[in-house]
Amino acid sequence: MLRIARYLLLLTILYNVVEGVIALWSGIAAGSIALLAFGADSYIEVAAASLVLWRIGIEDHEYAELVEGRVVRFIGWTFLLLSAAIVFQSGWALWQRSGAEESLVGIGLAIASVTVMPLVAVWKLRIAASGNLQSIAIEAKETLACSGLSFTLLAGLVANALLGWWWLDAVTALLLVPWLIREGLEGIRGEEEEGELQLCSCRPCLFGLRACRAACCAA
Repeated sequence: MLRIARYLLLLTILYNVVEGVIALWSGIAAGSIALLAFGADSYIEVAAASLVLWRIGIEDHEYAELVEGRVVRFIGWTFLLLSAAIVFQSGWALWQRSGAEESLVGIGLAIASVTVMPLVAVWKLRIAASGNLQSIAIEAKETLACSGLSFTLLAGLVANALLGWWWLDAVTALLLVPWLIREGLEGIRGEEEEGELQLCSCRPCLFGLRACRAACCAA
């Protein structure tokens, strides 16, 4: 399972490096806040996945537990950093009444990410639950954050291209902020508040993604 986790993390890193280059380039060209935020999130996810990849390669159990907590807190802070960037950039765009131009490249990129990344995230959540690895679980949620940004990005760019709704680009990016803040705070506080939390490992809750009261999880 750890070998599969390494492959998934490497896939996440490589995919997001390419995704980030395309998103930033097309975002600058189109003046899209959502695309720029999406590109920034790609590199935040590269940093998070790289740290988790390093953590699961540590063989010393005590040192691995120490690193686990630090990685989880770091990823939590990256959620809050991304939230702040989205709020600032979207607020500025709405105040200046400057929307994104049409971006077919951005639309194609968003469709690809909406298709691929949720599957990768759920697979990583399953592996995290099987080994009770908090760092992989929260990194998987960051992958889901990327998927959420992909969806809001797609909605904003399509609406702008078809309807000319300049404001929807910034508004759709803001929709993900409450979830990002919640997950960030849980990551920062998680180790102190929850200690030896056992990750949920059943399919109905998507391996801990949703609240679950199943008997297997309670056990």
